[in-house]
Amino acid sequence: MRSWIVAAAIVPLFLAACGARDEDEETPAAANYSPPTVTSRLDFGSEIERRFHDNDVNRDDKITPDELPERLRPMIARGDKNGDGALSAEEWGNLLLDWFDRNDLNKDRTLTSEERETYRAQQRARRAAAAPDGSAR
Repeated sequence: MRSWIVAAAIVPLFLAACGARDEDEETPAAANYSPPTVTSRLDFGSEIERRFHDNDVNRDDKITPDELPERLRPMIARGDKNGDGALSAEEWGNLLLDWFDRNDLNKDRTLTSEERETYRAQQRARRAAAAPDGSAR
């Protein structure tokens, strides 16, 4: 009798583990799935110094345009408060925390993937509205 009870408990678990795969697992959308993320401002802040040193290729304690990919070079003009054409660690930190705060739409000091996507969509819409021909860049 006891063996039947054990079998009755184990068989469903075994079948569930070996069961048919979900059909969605094979679709391209499922293959490109990226799980949602949540980052606190504190965690983000702790990454700022590491990111600074990753980008400061020549280790001169400032980030110059030639040390950034082309798409990130406009960051220099936005964050360079002392006008030396480069970002110090402090300027870099202020710039990234400002980015975090702009993306944190509900101002709860955590940034979710949904907030980032919403912010990007808002920026695309603003650029499209501001473009003379109405197209987004």
